[in-house]
Amino acid sequence: MLHLLPLSILALLPLSTSTPLTKSTPLPLIIWHGLGDNYDADGLHTVGDLAIETNPGTFVYYIRLDENPDSDKTATFLGNLTEQIAQVCADLASHPILSTAPAVNALGFSQGGQFLRGYIERCNYPPVRNLVTFGSQHNGIAKYQACGPTDWLCKSWIGLLKGNTWTQYVQAHLVPAQYFRSTNDTTGEPDADYLEHSNFLADINNERELKNATYAANLAKLDKFAMYVFEDDTTVIPKESAWFAQTNLSSGHVTALRDRAIYKEDWIGLKALDEKGGLDFKTTKGGHMALSDKVLVEVFETYFAPGKAKKASWDGVVDRVQELIEL
Repeated sequence: MLHLLPLSILALLPLSTSTPLTKSTPLPLIIWHGLGDNYDADGLHTVGDLAIETNPGTFVYYIRLDENPDSDKTATFLGNLTEQIAQVCADLASHPILSTAPAVNALGFSQGGQFLRGYIERCNYPPVRNLVTFGSQHNGIAKYQACGPTDWLCKSWIGLLKGNTWTQYVQAHLVPAQYFRSTNDTTGEPDADYLEHSNFLADINNERELKNATYAANLAKLDKFAMYVFEDDTTVIPKESAWFAQTNLSSGHVTALRDRAIYKEDWIGLKALDEKGGLDFKTTKGGHMALSDKVLVEVFETYFAPGKAKKASWDGVVDRVQELIEL
C-alpha cells in the first residue's frame, strides 16, 4: 500500500524540474526579520531567493506572527516577546516540513537575531544547526533608535517608552523595551531595574541569579553561531551588542564577550560553543542592515551549504518525497 505524504507537505516543498531533491538537499532555512519589516516584504524574499539560488533545493520559511503582513509588521513593535516566541515554537514544531527535518539553519536580521536565539534556548524544535545574525542586539540596546519623519507607529511607541521602560505595561507590550538594557554609569554593569523587570533579555541572557541550564545546553548544541557587526552601525547603540560585548557609554570602554561573566561562567553556552570552534565574530561594511549580495552569498556558502550540515534522517525524507514526485 502506498502511503502518500499529505498534499500540504508536497505543496510546500521546493520543487523544481531543474533541481530535483537529492541527498545533498540543504537543510531548511528559517529567517526572522527585523523591526518595522514583515515576513512578506520583497526585500526579505529577495534574500530567500538568493539562498535558494546559492544552495538549490533550500526550503525557506519566513517566520511570521500573523499571516497578514501589516499585522506582522505591527507585531515587531507591539507584543509580548515571551508569548511571541512561544507562538513561533508552536508554529515550527507543527509545520509539515520543518517538523520532519533533523535540523534547520537560521538567519536573523537585527532584532530577529536575538529572537531566534530565544527560540533556540527555550524550545529548539526543530533544532537549529547553524545560526547567523546580522546587527542583532544580543546584549541589548542602551538607546532607542530614531524614527523616520513619517513613521508614526515608531514615533508613538518611542513617546510611550520615554520614562516608562520598566513599567509592567511597557515590558508586556512594547517589543524594543524588552531588549533594552540599562546599566550603571560607572561600572557599565546592568542595573537593578533591568534585572528585576526585563521581560525578555535578562532571561535569555541568564543574567539573574537563578540560571536556566536548558538555555546553555541548547545553545551549545549549535554547530556554528556567526555574529555580524555592521562597521558603521548607528542604529543599534551600542553596535558591539551584536557580539555580546558590553559598552560603558560614559567612558566608551568596551568589554569583549570573552572577558565577561556571561562567557567565563558560561551562562548560556557560549564558552562551550567557542571551545569547539563554533563561535564566529564577523564584521561587514556599512550601516545597519546595509547588506550586499556578496556578503549574503558568502554566508549561504559558508554556513548553510549541504556539505556544512550533518546528514541524518533528512536523507530518508528526501528519498521518499522524490519518489512521490516522480510517480
